[in-house]
Amino acid sequence: MRIWLDADKLNSYQITPGDINKAIRSENAQIPAGELGAGPALAGQQLNASILAQTLLETPEEFGDILLRVKPDGSPVHLRDVARIEIGGADYQFISHFKGVPAVGMAVRQASGANAIETSQAVKKRLEELSQHLPEGMVLDLAYDTTPFVEVSIVEVVKTLFEAVLLVFLVMYLFLQNFRATLIPTIAIPVVLLGTFGILQAFGYSINTLSMFAMVLAIGLLVDDAIVVVENTERLMGEKGLSAREATRQSMRQITGALIGIGVVLSAVFIPMAFFPGSSGAIYEQFSVTLATAMILSVFVALTLTPALCASMLGSVDPSKLHSKRGFFGWFNRGFDAASLWYQARVANMLQQLIRYFVLYAVIIFAVVWLFNRMPTSFIPEEDPALMFALVQTPVGSTMERTRKVMEEVERYFAEEQADTVATVFCVVGSNFMGRGQNAGQCYIKMHDWGERPLDSQHVKVVSRESTIALASIKDARIFIIYPPPIRGLGSAAGVDLQLKDVGGQGHAKLLAARNQVLFMASKDPRLTKVRPNGQEDRPQFKVEIDRHKARALSLSLDEINTTLSTAWASTYVNDFIHNDRVKKVYVQGEKQFRMLPKDIDHWYVRNNKDQMVPFSAFASGHWVKGSPRLERY
Repeated sequence: MRIWLDADKLNSYQITPGDINKAIRSENAQIPAGELGAGPALAGQQLNASILAQTLLETPEEFGDILLRVKPDGSPVHLRDVARIEIGGADYQFISHFKGVPAVGMAVRQASGANAIETSQAVKKRLEELSQHLPEGMVLDLAYDTTPFVEVSIVEVVKTLFEAVLLVFLVMYLFLQNFRATLIPTIAIPVVLLGTFGILQAFGYSINTLSMFAMVLAIGLLVDDAIVVVENTERLMGEKGLSAREATRQSMRQITGALIGIGVVLSAVFIPMAFFPGSSGAIYEQFSVTLATAMILSVFVALTLTPALCASMLGSVDPSKLHSKRGFFGWFNRGFDAASLWYQARVANMLQQLIRYFVLYAVIIFAVVWLFNRMPTSFIPEEDPALMFALVQTPVGSTMERTRKVMEEVERYFAEEQADTVATVFCVVGSNFMGRGQNAGQCYIKMHDWGERPLDSQHVKVVSRESTIALASIKDARIFIIYPPPIRGLGSAAGVDLQLKDVGGQGHAKLLAARNQVLFMASKDPRLTKVRPNGQEDRPQFKVEIDRHKARALSLSLDEINTTLSTAWASTYVNDFIHNDRVKKVYVQGEKQFRMLPKDIDHWYVRNNKDQMVPFSAFASGHWVKGSPRLERY
């Protein structure tokens, strides 16, 4: 319930905003009145019923009937006589538009530890249910959703997983050249993956892009142990003419220690990654556990299941036919043997010229170190999340109306110039990543699905850069088009942040000057783009000075002065009311024409203890200052 006060009418009736607040609290109240026949009751009492007394008001008309005072001639003064009353918004500091039409946005964030995809599916299901009960002309839509990127990533990793299994099978078949022998290491893959999933479940981990990537990498490693067992068994069958069972026994006596050593070495490489500090450790912990688990289980399978399969499946294989001499495999074997002989000859030659090749090895090490220090570094590679943000900052002191006009130009640009890449645009005036204010705005830009943007020029990085350049033609604002970081929660946008600290205590002005100098220097660096301050600029502020001595001389209460100033300009939450069977808030504030300019403060009066109305101009003065809208600590 919005109650807009008319300052001139209040003064004419000698009523203050404080009187309005008191009257509303008095008449808009829920009074518990008890019941008839409540215990302890008289003997023989036959009647019991609840007593309904004063209750909360529900309509603007009922609020308008609130009695404020009675004039000397006996005529009443109601709230509707000094105020405009309506059902309005609880907050007028934001203006939202979706696809160019007025909208209301609601953000839903998953709880810590929740599954993003399950949360998204639950939200979408709930939206479908709510859509059936919307008023005519109103629809629900998703303006910003991060889960499609997660879903596509997992689908791509799962596809890569199957491709890796197929490629591993083909490569093993190429070298082993026997279907049964190839099938043995292949059987080890699902067994080890099943065990790895069980360990992940026991540790409380989830299936995500990192764990799936670890699975893909593990496939090529976990079959190594099984291949060693099969290849050594085949060798003994071919060289010594042993049966599959006996060859398997001798093979395991020879290579058991080597298999355990392989598992220990690989685990020693991956397990320390789980103990990385900071965000790197949080990211790679599950990756490390997945790989280490797969390696340990692959050794266990190679020591148990693989020998059993060799003894049973290789029993009917003719050792003389393990490697073909004809056809494709014959051609491959001859080529491989020739390459092997060439390699052996080169190694023998190297052993005769150790000094030369040690020098060459040192050069290689130097080149590795040099390239490592020269190559650019980053936390993780940037991805195309199919989402962008447009940060809009109009000049300091700009109104929401002025900022909204700029936002309309941004919406028009994406609707017309980027229609083939951008699906929807949801814009909010009043806030962005840099802070809150009427001169701040932000658009949440959802791009078309990746399949609908096959060109390199439609990648989010390219579109972001082109859009920033194109929107720079709007002279009434600074506009930056950015996109989310690859990992949600690590900042609001891809790139780096720089915190400038006033360690010497030089003060706000010096710090701001140093910041502007850093920004100027960074804008000249060709390696940097979209350099911007991460905060609000200092803005003009109108400071009202209350002369306390004059106020006391005029018999004024400071509480009454503060109540009038706060209610008229900032709005005051009074209490609650009932609307459509829901409890909502009641706000009192000055009508807009009485709070637009500094001189409008003269329209407001305060009543002293002699029932005299005293204007603010009698005890208050105002002047302009400049200050930061938000103080930050780091």
